Amino acid sequence: MSEHEHDEPTPAQASPSRPAQAPRPRSAPEGAPVGGLRKELPAEVPARASASPEEPEPRLAGPEPQLTGRQRLVQGLWPPRVTRAQLIVALLLFGLGFGLAVQVASNSDGDSALRGARQEDLVRILDELDDRTQRLEDEKQGLEKQRDELENSSDQAEEARRQTIEKERQLGVLAGTVAAQGPGITMTIEDTKGTVEADMLLDAIQELRAAGAEAIQVNGVRVVASTYLTDSGGGIGVDGNKITAPYRFKVIGKPQDLEPALNIPGGVVQTLEKEQATVTVERSTKIVVDALRAAKRPDYARSSSR
Repeated sequence: MSEHEHDEPTPAQASPSRPAQAPRPRSAPEGAPVGGLRKELPAEVPARASASPEEPEPRLAGPEPQLTGRQRLVQGLWPPRVTRAQLIVALLLFGLGFGLAVQVASNSDGDSALRGARQEDLVRILDELDDRTQRLEDEKQGLEKQRDELENSSDQAEEARRQTIEKERQLGVLAGTVAAQGPGITMTIEDTKGTVEADMLLDAIQELRAAGAEAIQVNGVRVVASTYLTDSGGGIGVDGNKITAPYRFKVIGKPQDLEPALNIPGGVVQTLEKEQATVTVERSTKIVVDALRAAKRPDYARSSSR
């Protein structure tokens, strides 16, 4: 062994070790908690990347805004929820509206004939309507008077007989079985061109009846409820009797009603004048209608009174 080897102490010969001293505590920095405990910091929250300008910022959840009354009404009506009952009601209302539109259109067409009339013609037409209303009112009062006489008469049988005779005369005038006279007009139609037809004379008769004519005679032929007119070569047939121009009407009634009825715009006189016929109307206080019709017994009809 070398010299240095003998000089190194062996582990057994090593000098005894000094007792280990505890490490001296380091001085704590100012503000540190007493007792050497460190306050742990919360973990860092990573910063959120800035939202892109195209992305809208998320809205915080909150109560939905209250809707106004109009908005609730719109939501209730749209989209529409049609039931079967509503569909039926809609169809009925459509039909009603269509019917009213057709009625208004038909009334407008009927009134178009009077739109171009003069004021004097319109006044005359109104007077004629008032006269017709008055005649109907007079007739109503007459019938009521007859009823009261029958109810209040002491001898009802005699009163009924008297009224029956009076009624027979009136019906005889209407049926053409008795002659009649009274105020009225005479209308003469000159037809040199031969353009007057049966339907034109029939329109004249109908217009006179509507104006209150009580007895009519045309060229010696009595006009009654069953009278018919036909075109006959060179003339016109009235109940099978041929008559030729000039056609002369004798009419009993109120002249103030009969003459204006023939002269209304678009009436009988204007229609005949368009056919190059000449019409003359004369008023008279006495017109005699003496053409008679034989009383005809009905073949099948019988009185139902007992």
